[in-house]
Amino acid sequence: MSLDYTNQKFVLDTSDHPQGSVTWRSPSNLAIVKYWGKHGRQLPRNPSISLTLDTAHTTTTLHYQRREQVSSDGISLDLMFEGVPAPAFAERIRRYLESIGNIYPFLRQLHLTIHSENSFPHSSGIASSASSMSALALCLCSLERHFFDSLADEQEFLTKASYLARLASGSAARSVYPFMSAWGRHGDISGSSDEFAVPYTDALHPSFKTMRNAILIVSSGTKAVSSSAGHQLMETHPYAATRYIQAGQRMSQLLPALQHGDWDLFGQITENEALTLHALMMASNPSYLLMKPQSLQLIDAIRSFRADTGLPVYFSLDAGPNLHVLYPDEHADKIESFLEAECIPVCENGVWIADKAGEGPKEILE
Repeated sequence: MSLDYTNQKFVLDTSDHPQGSVTWRSPSNLAIVKYWGKHGRQLPRNPSISLTLDTAHTTTTLHYQRREQVSSDGISLDLMFEGVPAPAFAERIRRYLESIGNIYPFLRQLHLTIHSENSFPHSSGIASSASSMSALALCLCSLERHFFDSLADEQEFLTKASYLARLASGSAARSVYPFMSAWGRHGDISGSSDEFAVPYTDALHPSFKTMRNAILIVSSGTKAVSSSAGHQLMETHPYAATRYIQAGQRMSQLLPALQHGDWDLFGQITENEALTLHALMMASNPSYLLMKPQSLQLIDAIRSFRADTGLPVYFSLDAGPNLHVLYPDEHADKIESFLEAECIPVCENGVWIADKAGEGPKEILE
């Protein structure tokens, strides 16, 4: 399925002088099968499936008002990130909004002021671009619905939000749905597409809808290598072709586990995917290493605890040093006692985030 959202009719009437605001809170997500490598305009080289988070989210408010005069300068934008100007982030958003001018030409008729804030450390391996760009895309779809009386159907609204989010940040496409979502064409997922994500909720076993996710903050600092640079290195990676095949195969192995509540198989694939991602980074040219000594210490502790107790507790990592510890809600007391005793003291300043499978984005109404 290929979509074309180009619409030159989305222009405000000269008599309209709208002003107002819209706010969305959108979660980050954790890829279980990892997307690593892209082509074209933010299209994935392999399918991925992710857990929608709950506590780790971005809240974005988009204020808008009619510009006195539309100039050739394009988008008129002010941006504040966590209460202070963020010029680099603002420039990225400006370029993105310019790039979707054929979809939303009315944006050039407005002055936009964006206020954005995260509930978690920025650029530390939790997907801040996923939450921030999906929140912005949802705000834009709300403007379309408000100005042009379209996107009344919820699924149509979320599909377009996912499509627009993907154009800003690939992983953001997966943040608009509850619990879990899949992005990238895969024969075992009906309606799957490279252009937008689809929900993976109906077939999901109930135990995964209440999954706990303890995010252990090893480092809150900015990553040494951005995810965008990492994706680019896949273009010449010696293992790229094999990796893309492997990702599709692991999707096929994972889906039955998600349907049947098979935590052992889920955990095996989850951990292998996390380590594969970091192995790809270490085998790139130039190579780079995002894990810290504490990351390995925590991995050893989790594996030892699992071997000793038989409890289903597993780790994952995104493109950073911080661990996501995944486990069923029914075993939370025992596993969190272990985390408090052996893992949290290893974290930077003892910081961790108690997260879980989330119900997806929420529009914040005045």
